[in-house]
Amino acid sequence: MAEDKLQASRFELKYIIPEHVARALRDFVAGYLDIDEFGATQPNFSYPVHSLYLDSPNLSTFHWTINGDKNRYKLRLRFYDNQNESPVFFEIKRRLNNTIAKQRGGVRREFADRLLAGQLPEPSHLLSKDPRQFSALQNFSRLMSHLGARPMAHIFYMREAWISRYDNSVRVTMDREVLCDPEPCARFETKMVNPVRVFGDSVVLELKFTNRFPDWFKDLVRVFGLTQCGAAKYAEGVELLGEHRLTHAFATTWVPAAKPAFLSEPSNVLTLVAAQGLAATFV
Repeated sequence: MAEDKLQASRFELKYIIPEHVARALRDFVAGYLDIDEFGATQPNFSYPVHSLYLDSPNLSTFHWTINGDKNRYKLRLRFYDNQNESPVFFEIKRRLNNTIAKQRGGVRREFADRLLAGQLPEPSHLLSKDPRQFSALQNFSRLMSHLGARPMAHIFYMREAWISRYDNSVRVTMDREVLCDPEPCARFETKMVNPVRVFGDSVVLELKFTNRFPDWFKDLVRVFGLTQCGAAKYAEGVELLGEHRLTHAFATTWVPAAKPAFLSEPSNVLTLVAAQGLAATFV
């Protein structure tokens, strides 16, 4: 993927809609936003998204979600294809009351396994020298170690994304064909073994904005008679799979990661990055 258009902090409203409403809604949204560059040339304006969700052995982040905890986070790795040269993005998604905050750091695919094993990347492994990305990777490793997190589930969907023409303050996404499969090994493969279809043939609509609720969002909700709801892909996928299926699968496959070096002793990479002016404090 090219330029990273991550909305670091935003409000996020979700709706489950049928396909015929999604097609009509597309025409409405096109009057205000532009189709994302990655979907513009694709069938149905959609591109594939793959996410590997991490969780603790007792599925802590899953339970935080289904219990409706107001302050919680998720750990996931995002990738888009099977190509060896394609990156893997380590993401932290936090909910702070009604606000969504995201951190994301990209690494070259060949290093992803080592970061999951508790190492921090060398500068040559990073996609960007942006200190925010290195800070995100630090935080990801810290939270992964604290939680004892490990790979749990592979989530796939086809995303249709519409973005603001002038900045990144407004986004509308429609996710189709949402699948969930147990994944204990972090293969970063697009092929799934025996997934469940999380929302059937329905489409997950998300309205995302960084400041105030746009007036035309109000019109969209009214015109199409939308009702806001929860649509957590990982949590609902785990409920369909059954918790026992995940915990049993990983009990015999997971090798615990080493404690990240930067949590226990000075790290050469931190020293090097600091010398280059790229060090960042934890958020």
